[in-house]
Amino acid sequence: MSRRRTVSTKKKLALLIGAGVMAGGGAFAMAATSNAAQTAADSTVCQGLATALGNNQKFIADQRADPDALSTARIANRDAVVAQIKVQQEASGCVVGESAQDSQITQPGTQPAAPSSPARTTSPATAAPPATPASPATPGDRQQVCDGSTVTLSGEGGDPAASSNQFPAGTTLRVTNLDNGKSTTVEVTSFSGSCALLNNAAFEQVREPGKFLIRRALIEKVG
Repeated sequence: MSRRRTVSTKKKLALLIGAGVMAGGGAFAMAATSNAAQTAADSTVCQGLATALGNNQKFIADQRADPDALSTARIANRDAVVAQIKVQQEASGCVVGESAQDSQITQPGTQPAAPSSPARTTSPATAAPPATPASPATPGDRQQVCDGSTVTLSGEGGDPAASSNQFPAGTTLRVTNLDNGKSTTVEVTSFSGSCALLNNAAFEQVREPGKFLIRRALIEKVG
């Protein structure tokens, strides 16, 4: 009788241990899946910030390698963008200062050229499509975003477009220069360290002559 009780007790103990291992394994698998998803999301954010940082650093290096009369102003604008990206890297848990140059930046000349013309033009008026006059906002059609943000150019060529750290690719933004009343409506095509960073063609539509920064900008999400 004593032996049968001992065997029964051992079997019960083995069953309890097995159940505990299975339960623990399930919890570990769920935790591992959650951590993997979070790591993937963090990796995407960090990669985007690293690419934006690398693009801006390359632009600055190109300006210093082949400077012109406006290089100092361009570099100062990009230094501010670089500083903002590093702040976002730290806030996102990324490696601060990590950079990557996954996309090419077109080096602008003294005056960024129009997308359709490989040669630099001498007249700013012909360097980009005509500006779109600012018009009153229609209630419900537009949403003002990034209040107080300044707007500069990315140095990238191509058709008018923007990059952003607030809105995904495909979002439509309307940027108005309140100092001259000019505005442009562009689609976000890539990630950057600013709410709205315009490429050469888009910036030409709203810029003031000789200026590479819009300090009084109205940024609206329209689609």
